[in-house]
Amino acid sequence: MVEPWTAVGVSILKDLVFKEVLLKLGKEALEDYVKDFFKECIKEGVVSAQPSLLKKALGEALQQFLRLVEEELEFECELSGAEIRDGYEVRIERFIRNEEVKPLLGKAFEKDCRAIDARKLGTIWIEHYPPTMPIEFDWDRLGKNYLREVKRIIKKSQELRAVLELEIQESIERNTKEIAGIIPDFDLRKYQEGLLERYGNLNLSSLDTDGAAYNKLQLWRIFIPQNVRQVHELLPQAYEIPKEYQRRLRESNQLEEEIDLEELEKYKKIYEQQPIRPVGEIIKNKDSYRYLVILGDPGSGKSTLLQYLALDWANSSRETAISKPIPLLIELRSYIRNRDTGDCKDFLEFFHQGSGIICRLNQHQLHQQLQNGNALVMFDGLDEVFEPGKREDVITDIHRFTNDYPQVRVIVTSRVIGYKPQRLRDAQFDHFMLQDLDEQQIKDFIEKWHNLTFNDEADKVRKLKRLQKAINSSKAISELAGNPLLLTMMAILNRNRELPRDRPELYNQASQVLLHQWDFEAKENLVKDVRLDPETIDYKDKQAMLRQVAYHMQANDKGLVGNVISADDLEEILTGYLKSIEVSQARAVAKLMIQQLRTRNFILCFLGADSYAFIHRTFLEYFCAAEFVRKFEKEKSLTEDELKTEVFGKHWQDESWHEVLRLIAGLIDVKFVGKIIEYLIEQDGEADKLLNVFLAAECLAEVRNRREIKKSAEQLLNKLKGLIRFGDEQYALDTGNYDEYELIIKIRTQAVAAVATTWKEDADTLALLKQWAQQDKHWNVRLAAVQEIARGWKQDTETLPLLKLSAQQDKDVIVRRAAVQEIARGWKQDTETLPLLKLSAQQDKDSDVRRAAVQEIARGWKQDTETLPLLKLSAQQDKDVIVRRAAVQEIARG
Repeated sequence: MVEPWTAVGVSILKDLVFKEVLLKLGKEALEDYVKDFFKECIKEGVVSAQPSLLKKALGEALQQFLRLVEEELEFECELSGAEIRDGYEVRIERFIRNEEVKPLLGKAFEKDCRAIDARKLGTIWIEHYPPTMPIEFDWDRLGKNYLREVKRIIKKSQELRAVLELEIQESIERNTKEIAGIIPDFDLRKYQEGLLERYGNLNLSSLDTDGAAYNKLQLWRIFIPQNVRQVHELLPQAYEIPKEYQRRLRESNQLEEEIDLEELEKYKKIYEQQPIRPVGEIIKNKDSYRYLVILGDPGSGKSTLLQYLALDWANSSRETAISKPIPLLIELRSYIRNRDTGDCKDFLEFFHQGSGIICRLNQHQLHQQLQNGNALVMFDGLDEVFEPGKREDVITDIHRFTNDYPQVRVIVTSRVIGYKPQRLRDAQFDHFMLQDLDEQQIKDFIEKWHNLTFNDEADKVRKLKRLQKAINSSKAISELAGNPLLLTMMAILNRNRELPRDRPELYNQASQVLLHQWDFEAKENLVKDVRLDPETIDYKDKQAMLRQVAYHMQANDKGLVGNVISADDLEEILTGYLKSIEVSQARAVAKLMIQQLRTRNFILCFLGADSYAFIHRTFLEYFCAAEFVRKFEKEKSLTEDELKTEVFGKHWQDESWHEVLRLIAGLIDVKFVGKIIEYLIEQDGEADKLLNVFLAAECLAEVRNRREIKKSAEQLLNKLKGLIRFGDEQYALDTGNYDEYELIIKIRTQAVAAVATTWKEDADTLALLKQWAQQDKHWNVRLAAVQEIARGWKQDTETLPLLKLSAQQDKDVIVRRAAVQEIARGWKQDTETLPLLKLSAQQDKDSDVRRAAVQEIARGWKQDTETLPLLKLSAQQDKDVIVRRAAVQEIARG
């Protein structure tokens, strides 16, 4: 008797472990199975007319699928044939009969199919046929290989190709009839022009740009792609707000269940352990990340990223654009407004007939493009759908969209507060958090900015160096620069004036730039109102309001850690102040001011979930400090003793308060700073890692003229010098007290750093650091001194010789390694640097130093003709495995 599969032309593979699964299926009536298998790509009438042809295609496809599953289990999971048969045969038979699985596998026969939903296959297996596949089993790889085999089946059968082509032609005819009488409007050139007009120029509407220099600054020429970090399971940032706000979010269904501190710390560690990766790398990897949610803080560049992706396509030639996915950028705030007014019921109608669309696209032709996967769909600003119920509806719309068009790439953006990840995570979305700009990205932005906004070369170079120096010289300013909006603000501020050396004045000027457009005049949807006369409410009034807002925030249960205020509390504060300056209808004016924050970031911004915050916590700290100073100097409601004991005395142990306390020191009269420094030195800080002493040094650093408090400064310097002898590290090691050992090293290192930074302008400081670097008996003191000299006195002619001496002669491996790294990174152009590194790579007695030298040579002197031979030598002949491994890795990286 002829085997059923053989009867329709299927040759069964002899060594197929799952052969019995296929044979058993072949003995059954397959008509219904064939219909279910091909229902997504071939209509029922055609299936009935071509039973043998399609049974053969089905049999060949299933055989290849079973073979590929088998290969995954055998070669990737290292299971034997018996283990595969005994462990998986019954379950795989049930799996291929699953009603959801059949059309997913059949979809591979669709014309221009680029991918099947392999993740969905994996989910079905997990839900219905546990346990899960081994960790090495890759559903995505299986899906790709299966699609490739189906393409081969189609290619070798002329009859099958004819059936599929007939179905495509009939589909086109049906669509043509459906749109009869409608003039097609799918002009991609016009759409490109619309994107360029809407998003082409950098949006600086929140800042005081002082006119024409930035009017035509093109976004795609200045954009710097950021880095991201993946978020698994829970968003720790969503819980870093006061408990009262968490309660409100839960009550309005905008936050998952409450979690305890221990669990939150666990999620924080998981998040922080995720690698930092370029966002472009994630976006390009559409096979692994088909659906993305990009999360970020206000001003972090979420919308700008999507606009850049759209502009990248819009700037390409017509021929190139046709070959790329069409970027469909949907501003969800505009979409929900159209849906509420009945102008559209879904995303396709939104593009077809919605108001506010830059270029309408015919929904029937757009549907065809989406079915073919020829689109990148970007939903911007989920947090800007303010009502929680409507936000849930939009998430449902997005999920339905991904089900309707499974081949389409989708990206969603949102702020963190008020965003619940579970529903989109269940819909197979991967979540990533935008990171601050790193040091190199900041440099790249500053270079691009000055190249594009300056005509005079000498002026450009001078201003560029001035801005870079300001960022490099202050940790607080460099943290501000990590936020793209605030970095732009500093670049604008730097054009016409030198950035202030003292941070309080910088923040004062920066706040004026950020508050300039929060001007109470008619904007966008706001009605012009005489109550909002900018001459009545100037920037000083705005700053006064913000001082009160910041002071209110520091009083909540999270203190300065919780940068958040509710809309109700914000309205009360603004109303109270406006009444105090006799603005009529103060509450209505306050409401208008808050309304602006929902559509644009100023110095305050909308967080989501009816909550607001300072766009960067630096401004919270600055205005909080300014309010304390106002109470101390002008209002006199805070005495000198209260400032010391109630403000500094209560908060010096809390590092989240240190920036506020430093800013207060920078704002008040210098004689009071001297008394505060003496007060801090007197405190017993041993149980608190001597934070009192290091805070005193930070406060002194805020003082520009120290002559009046010379005695206090000398007292502090002597205290810090004494700390390089803090503790007994050997005793801590001998007794196994590793926490104490780490504390000792940290205290000594901090003491060296505090002396180096606080007394950098003192003529005796470099000599003291050199003495510590060469003669101190503690390796950690020598290490800290070497690093401080390398980074703070690079221009000194004696610095490089000292580093060379440490790199070659210091008795401790950690110091030699650090000196090698500092030389490689700071003196790359020096002709003696490479020879010294080669010497260390080949002759240093410790493997850690040799490895560090090998890595620095590989990364810094890649083009040098002698680099590859040296790496090969280390890879083959070094006596230590860690050096050989490092050399091999560097060679492999190229």
